[in-house]
Amino acid sequence: MTRPAMHLVDPQTGESDPADIRRVFESQLATSLAWRESTIAERIARLTKLRDAMLARRADFYAAFEKDYRKPAIEVDGTEFMPVLEEIRHTIGSLKKWAQPKRVRPTIGTLFTESWIEYQPRGRCLVVAPWNFPLNLCFGPLVSALAAGNTVILKPSEMTPSVSTVMAQVIADTFSSNEVALFEGSLPTSTALLELPFDHIFFTGSPAVGKVVMTAAAKHLTSVTLELGGKSPVIVDETANLRQAAEVMLWGKLTNCGQICVAPDHVFVHETVKERFVAECRKVLADRYGATPEAQRVNRDLTGVINQRHTQRIANLLQDALSKGAKALTGGEVDVAGCYIAPTLLDQVPRDAAIMREEIFGPLLPVLTFRNVDEVVRQINEGPKPLALYVFSQDKVRTRRILAQTSSGGVAINQVVLHYAQGNLPFGGVNNSGIGNAHGEFGFKTFSHERGVLKGGSINAAKMLFYPPYTGFKRRMVSQFLGMLKYRLPF
Repeated sequence: MTRPAMHLVDPQTGESDPADIRRVFESQLATSLAWRESTIAERIARLTKLRDAMLARRADFYAAFEKDYRKPAIEVDGTEFMPVLEEIRHTIGSLKKWAQPKRVRPTIGTLFTESWIEYQPRGRCLVVAPWNFPLNLCFGPLVSALAAGNTVILKPSEMTPSVSTVMAQVIADTFSSNEVALFEGSLPTSTALLELPFDHIFFTGSPAVGKVVMTAAAKHLTSVTLELGGKSPVIVDETANLRQAAEVMLWGKLTNCGQICVAPDHVFVHETVKERFVAECRKVLADRYGATPEAQRVNRDLTGVINQRHTQRIANLLQDALSKGAKALTGGEVDVAGCYIAPTLLDQVPRDAAIMREEIFGPLLPVLTFRNVDEVVRQINEGPKPLALYVFSQDKVRTRRILAQTSSGGVAINQVVLHYAQGNLPFGGVNNSGIGNAHGEFGFKTFSHERGVLKGGSINAAKMLFYPPYTGFKRRMVSQFLGMLKYRLPF
């Protein structure tokens, strides 16, 4: 693979040239101004070109994912290609409706006027993507940004260099740098980008780095969307279908080897069904990955951990938990050099273990026991608000109560992770787990400025009431209007 010249990095440092970054950023100003008047057809044409360029390099992507972290082709299709292609399909079919100005009804104070909302591109946007889904989480926001009429600079993670190379080629094949550009590098490149006065920044990553991005954006009063993470809990009560819960939850936990921001982080299981639930989990693991540690170790359906550093981090969480009294119900095998951690269920994990404080982002799953669901709700509310909450129950009243008493970015009932793929739902966090939303119309609005427009009519009600001189007649009329505000009116 040859790297397009515009995306060359310094071979000594692996970083993009800050001067080149600034040049491209400045070149996008004229384009962003021109694109304010771009038609729906023009935006759809850009999305179509992006889709076709992605598909043309499908084989290159498979090879790149295999090289970067041994990701099976079917997971590449299901978690990388499908979300982006579905986002493009959904956007092409709905963009005309989303972008249509929205008429709004007058209020008492604006009688005899017309008002509507227009959707205007924000301008020059920055998308900073993580390593865990390098294609999906880079090109997904790009789709929304292009749909809204923005220019974009992309910054993929340096931890998936092979995938980044293919993405750079797709971008170079599809856009000129004054429209969309991609810059590779690590912290120095990110720092150079964050120094620029973008009109909007879309960041996906950890809460710690999200704070850095938000601080940098504040210097320019740049708006931000932060898709962060956190510890997404699962509740399995005594009414749940245990086989279904085990199948679904372990799919969400072990897809991408648990390296998913909405992966189940830990599971609360009612004490009366815990043993049966664990038995079902063991069966699922044996069916999918092999019945022995040796079989699981060589199974190619389990994605590898991204690198040795992260493998060691997960291994440290495991060792800390075991040293404090936790028991491995399954798994426990570690090969740092081979970037392998076995699918592991942990029992008797103490609350002071690091694994109960830090986002796991790997194939370890603490199994916690509860007697009363109120205990679980209290524990969830004591920590930062999670990105996702999962409930397995057949009790609709209890489920509704759990949802009412907790706060999270999203919720799935008798399912996990799949709410991410529902393009008609907003996807995002709350407080520590994120700011703002993505996907579908919500992504379009994220990259749009909703500009309110009011047009005066032939009758000026404000003049009749609020322009000096303030006569007795005007005072009486205003007083009558104030009295009307107590009542439900047809406008």
